[in-house]
Parts: sequence; structure tokens; C-alpha cells
Amino acid sequence: MPKFAILLFLPFFTIGILSTNAQIASSSNTSGDNDTSSFVQIIKADIFRRIKQDSTAELNLLIGNVLMKQNNTLFYCDSAIQNQTDNQFEAFGNIHINDSDSVHTYSQYLKYIGDTKIAELKKKVRLTDGKGVLTTEALSYNVNTRVGTYLNGGKVVNGESVLTSKEGIYEAITRDVYFKTNVKLVDPEYRMTTDTLLYNVNTEVATFLAPTIITDDHSRIKTRAGFYDLKFGKAQFENRPIIEDSTQMVVSDMIDYNKATSQGKAVGNVVYTDSSQGLAIVSGLAIFNNQTKAVLAYEHPVMKIKQSSDTLFVAADTLYSEYDKRDSISELKKSDTTRLFRANYNVRMFSDSIQGKCDSLYYSGIDSVFRFFYAPVIWSQENQLSGDTIFLFTKYKKPDRVTIQENSFSINRTAEGMFNQLKGNSMNGFFVGGEIDYLKTKGNSESFYYLQDKDSAYIGVSYAMADVIAMKFQKKELKRVTWINSVTGTLYPYNQIPEDKKELRNFKWLDALRPKKKEDLIQHSTLP
Repeated sequence: MPKFAILLFLPFFTIGILSTNAQIASSSNTSGDNDTSSFVQIIKADIFRRIKQDSTAELNLLIGNVLMKQNNTLFYCDSAIQNQTDNQFEAFGNIHINDSDSVHTYSQYLKYIGDTKIAELKKKVRLTDGKGVLTTEALSYNVNTRVGTYLNGGKVVNGESVLTSKEGIYEAITRDVYFKTNVKLVDPEYRMTTDTLLYNVNTEVATFLAPTIITDDHSRIKTRAGFYDLKFGKAQFENRPIIEDSTQMVVSDMIDYNKATSQGKAVGNVVYTDSSQGLAIVSGLAIFNNQTKAVLAYEHPVMKIKQSSDTLFVAADTLYSEYDKRDSISELKKSDTTRLFRANYNVRMFSDSIQGKCDSLYYSGIDSVFRFFYAPVIWSQENQLSGDTIFLFTKYKKPDRVTIQENSFSINRTAEGMFNQLKGNSMNGFFVGGEIDYLKTKGNSESFYYLQDKDSAYIGVSYAMADVIAMKFQKKELKRVTWINSVTGTLYPYNQIPEDKKELRNFKWLDALRPKKKEDLIQHSTLP
């Protein structure tokens, strides 16, 4: 009889003489079936004893350096009790499950059911695939599907990222971890909180399945769906996400974001705001930088600039805004809190005091000047100003003065629908209370205006040419005209004005192009 077989029948107190390297040929399969793949086999133990539980069941007692096996799964522990009939065992102390040498699980207690291949682990449970480490106090692990589940708190550490939740499911084959309830991710660069999250240990991609908040030292992101690539800092946020910091906020249907460059692409019903500058932009598409606070808006963009008493709206095919980094006018200091903006193609502007259109517009808060290029026109009350280039100077966010370069033309519409006109090579004007107070032209100047008697009845029309012509307005009406140098002109009685003399050359009343209200600029969205 073999030596090992003899030892099995020795009294328990003599079993201690077994070598620590003793090999045990398990007879766990008592059915006689030659296929032992579903049964847990005993490979070795320092001490082995078989205990008869009843007439039909026996228990194997294993102590010291225990090793058992089922298919490609190895079980190590300090001690174990095996039930051969039920094909299950309990293990105690320094447990290590080596699942096909790809997943390793550790704990201090294990109950394993061989038929279902379910392992119930407790006390200091740790599961690792060589990259991420899952720790918890209780884990149910399916060796067959390689899926681990915890229900009372767990933590996954992957590099410097730490994910915790009350519940979790780990899938070793795909390396996905499904976190549920009180989910928190802590990384050296950001924090994330949510109720449901899917995380892949291999790709380090977090997929949002519930409302989620991501914060760092400078900004906060709110989203309901999408994903975040923690390895490369790239993300896609969906279902009206919000990215905000102390002054800036972006909201849209979807946002693609790159944390490394701080640049994002917002798509669908975009709302961009800068509270420090009182600026908001709505559009269908926008490219923005969360660090430099630059934004480029497309697809029917409209910009709102909040002012003390007269909010300004600007629409164009494209709008761009950023902080102006130039030296200030005095060149004494640099500004990083003043915005500039550019509008290109089909530009329209509206405020209660002034409206405008052009093909290109530039403005900087440093000098507070609106620069209109390419067929610009601006309207103020019943006045229309046009030319090749218009510079509108503002003061305290209100129109202060205007300069028109080349082909300047002013039209003042009377209450009766007639047009007083002034044109010249260049023109300068001044505003009082948001209304035109004074205009002066230089070079090839011409004027055409209707004469009134002391009772404000129209009595005729004056046409004149001079080097310099100035017009003074009061309460929206023309009150005085002054001509300087080389003055020539003609007076016509009111009822004898020739039809070809009622308009100066290049006269164009463009009121049909004038924005009458802010809604004329807003096509698809509503500004906040």
C-alpha cells in the first residue's frame, strides 16, 4: 500500500509528520465519472484529514500551504474545509485565487461552490488584473464569467485614479467596472461624482450613465451622458452639458472637450456666457477655450453685451471673442479682463439707441470703439449714417462720437417722411444722450434739407455745396446748418422742388435692412 494511503488512516495527532511539500491525489470525484473538470481537486496541503460527516458525506480538512484547482483556476489558502458531496469548500487565511493567470483575487475568507463556480470572498478582498486593483470587504466572483460584484462599498485604484462606490460590478474579460450609488473618482487633476458610471480599466475611459459633476481647481463640468478618456484627457458630454468656472459658462446639446488644450467644441443650441464682461453668445456651433476664454461661434450666432441701460445685440455668420492682450491706450499696463470681438459676413447690430449693418465688425473694450467695414450703415433714431468705413466711439457703453471715412452720407428722416441729407468725403459726429447732436463733413460737401418757418411749416428746400458743412440737431430734428468756404447753393419753393433734386447722388434709404428689434437678429435660439 502506498505511504500516503496508509497515512490517511492514522489518528489525527500523527498527521503532523507530513512534509510541507506533500502532494495529495484528490478523490473528489466519487461518482466514477472520468470527467473531473467540474470538481475541485486538492493539489497539496501540509496537513490533510478526511472526516466522515454522516453516512453519505465526507469533509476534507486541509491545513497549511493549501493548494486546490478547478480547470485553470488555482486556489491558495492557509486552511480549508471541503465538502466533496456538494463540490464546495470554505477557505481561511491568506486566500489567493489565480484565475487563468490573468485575474488574481485575495481575501481572508472564501466560500466556493464548484458547480456554479461562484466564489464568495470576505475580509480585505482585493482583485487585480495586473493594472487596476479592486478592494472591498465582500465580493461575489464568478470564476466562469469572471465577473465580480460588491454591494457594500468598494474601491478601484488604477494608476493615480481612485474610484469608489457603494455597489460595483467588475468584468475581468472586458475590464469594465460598473459603479453604482455614491460614485466618486479622485485624480490628481480632477474629481468626479455621480450615481452610475461605467469605467474601463484598460482604456481608462469613463462612460457617464447618470447626472455627473467633474471638478478641478478652475472649472466644473455637469453632464448626464457621454464619456471621459482619463488617459488622454478627451471627453464627449451629452444631454445639455455645462462647463463653467468663476466667470465663464458653456451650455449646449453636446460638447467635445480636450482637457490638455482646454479647447472644446459645442454643438446644438449653444449658450456661451462671460458674467464678468456681461457677454453672452447663442449659436448652433461654437469652438471655445476654457483657459484663454476665447470663443468662435457659427450657425446663426447672436451676441448680447449687457450695458447699464441699453443692451447691445450683434448677429453675423461668424462671431469671435477673446480677452484683449494688447497694451492699454496709455501703454502703462496690459489688460487681461477686457474683451474684444470680431463679427464677419452679414453683420447686424441692435440696441435701443443705435442699430447697424456691415460685412465686418471689430470692437475692443480697451478703446471702446466699434469699427464697421465693407458697406457699413448705422441708424440712430431717425438718422442713417453710411460710408466706406465707420468708427463708432462709445463712452460708458453709450454712443459718444462717430467718424466716417470716404463717401460719408447722412440722412435724417422728418416726421412727415421727407429726407434731410448731408454728404462729403469724411464726416464726424457727436451724440448726446444716445442721440445724434452734431454732424460735420469735409471735402466735396453737399447738403439738402427742408426749410421751415417759425411755426414749423415747410416753405422750401435748400441745396448747397461747400468745403465744410455742419448740421446741428435738437430733439431728433435738424435745427441749424452751417457752410464754410466755397459756398454755393440754390433755394427751391416747397411746391416747386424738381424731382431730380430731391435726392443727392448715391442717396439710399436702407430702412428695410435696419434691425427693428432684437428678435430680428435671433433666428433659432433665445438669449439668456
